[in-house]
Amino acid sequence: MCAMLLTMMSGRSTLAALSLLLLLGYARPCGAQDNYEIQVYGSETVPPRTTMVELHSNFIFQGSKTTEEGVLPTEHELHETVEITQGFTPWFETGFYIFTTVPNGQGWRWVGDHIRPRVRAPESWHWPVGVSLSAEFGYARPIFSTSVWSLEIRPIVDKQKGRLYWSINPALEKAYTGPEARRGWEFAPDAKISWNFTKVVAFGLEYYSGFGPVGGFDAFPYQAQQFIPAFDLDVSPKWEINFGLGVGVTRTTDHMLFKAIIGRRFDWGKPHPPPKQEPQP
Repeated sequence: MCAMLLTMMSGRSTLAALSLLLLLGYARPCGAQDNYEIQVYGSETVPPRTTMVELHSNFIFQGSKTTEEGVLPTEHELHETVEITQGFTPWFETGFYIFTTVPNGQGWRWVGDHIRPRVRAPESWHWPVGVSLSAEFGYARPIFSTSVWSLEIRPIVDKQKGRLYWSINPALEKAYTGPEARRGWEFAPDAKISWNFTKVVAFGLEYYSGFGPVGGFDAFPYQAQQFIPAFDLDVSPKWEINFGLGVGVTRTTDHMLFKAIIGRRFDWGKPHPPPKQEPQP
């Protein structure tokens, strides 16, 4: 797939794509998202007076089969996450997440909640790439995550160049409670590269990662790497549709999962212009 994409690119676009793939040679899936909200962020924020509601649906075909550090096995789990994002200004939004799961053979369970404010570089700055920064803080129940209270700082850099799109999210994560707390800050970059084959259909590769503690990365088998060939469907400016089949290639990664995102934007209208002032005689 990567070779097919690269044959369509030339000049600077080819160099940018190659650099993206070479920079991110090791990975862990989703970091703070933990296969509940599997998404590489773009730099654009939700416009003011607009609410984005997304449903993230992920089913793990092949995952962990035993309880590890108090966390339940993930094989045959269904993860459903509701994400609600409100735009406040042209450069600031806040998202709220509700994580839920249906473990294999069990009933629906609440996993936890996160909140994520995000700012972006305004378009008026005319930067050559899109840039934004998010901070995601939240709680996950100990039976579902080794990071109970956690914080993620996520810089986002992306670019649309003709039909080619790429995004890099070099995130830093820290657990404040739970077994992961002793590890300190961890480096978990994610990335995406895709090609618009038509005005509606784009196809590309998403890559989720986690090297381990900043002061000393984990050995490769204990890192985690996940690759997800994925489609994006641009059926309407009001809708977001993304889906793909993911493969994990290390022992700490869920080995096969399906992920889908369906989002809908709700515009609450624009403010009425002030009444015109009548000229004074």
